[in-house]
Amino acid sequence: MKERTISGTLFDIGNFLFMLFILLLMVFPFVYIISYSLSSPNMLKGGLVLLPAGFTFDSYTKALGDPAVLKGALVSVARAVIGPAVMLFFTSMGAYALTRNDLGGVKFFRKYFVFTLYISSGIIPMYLLMGYLNLKGTFLIYILPGAVSVFSMVLIKTYIEGLPKELEEAAVVDGANDFRLFFQVIFPICTPVFAAVVLFECVNQWNAFIDTQIYNTMSPNLYPLQYVLYNTLNQINSLDQLRDQGQKQMSAITPQTFKMAITVITVLPIACVYPFLQKYFIKGLLVGSIKG
Repeated sequence: MKERTISGTLFDIGNFLFMLFILLLMVFPFVYIISYSLSSPNMLKGGLVLLPAGFTFDSYTKALGDPAVLKGALVSVARAVIGPAVMLFFTSMGAYALTRNDLGGVKFFRKYFVFTLYISSGIIPMYLLMGYLNLKGTFLIYILPGAVSVFSMVLIKTYIEGLPKELEEAAVVDGANDFRLFFQVIFPICTPVFAAVVLFECVNQWNAFIDTQIYNTMSPNLYPLQYVLYNTLNQINSLDQLRDQGQKQMSAITPQTFKMAITVITVLPIACVYPFLQKYFIKGLLVGSIKG
């Protein structure tokens, strides 16, 4: 066992303290928001809130009782489930096709897809295209434009190219065609990179609201949870806007605690997904970083 030096020990201690400081910086905003949302307005005296003052769920009761929040949650869940599934299906098949050197024109398509990472059509042509395709005002506007992710395609392609070629050769000898080779041999062993790209897409779909603002502003039934939060942050500016809900609720809720409660509701679900995909996520991020 290698003997530790004083300088090495001091470095480890300094590194630990530095990372602990970074952790506290990242965790504090969440602790503040959660504690504030669970606090009674009458007990709040300003300043930092690290523990709930006058513990209450009134803000969450009000938020979850809002039909717009519940509709938005359903839309966001649908986006975060269907979007990544569709993206993974088409993107993974495209990535596999780009690994086949015997495919006609494969070199051109590799360069073409990479080219799209650097050059974008812009918002106006995209808006016009969505109008021509009659996707504005529909749920499909959240799914179809992101059905193929070139960035994820490059990750998956790199991962597949690192797999032993003997696997494909053995499957071909057994009579497997390209579809069977992909779905029964390649697909099951690509779990790490698939988990990584799915997590990226889940977070992207869950947090997205700009596409709603551009394409679905006139369709309130298609507002995702993030857009509901966006509208809430813009609209709730005074206690008078909660007055219609009754004097009892007014005394237990302020616009600020209501905002904090909705913020927690929008952040918590996607934060709970990450621990389940973490072990695959780390492996997927190492794609292409290790040679030999």
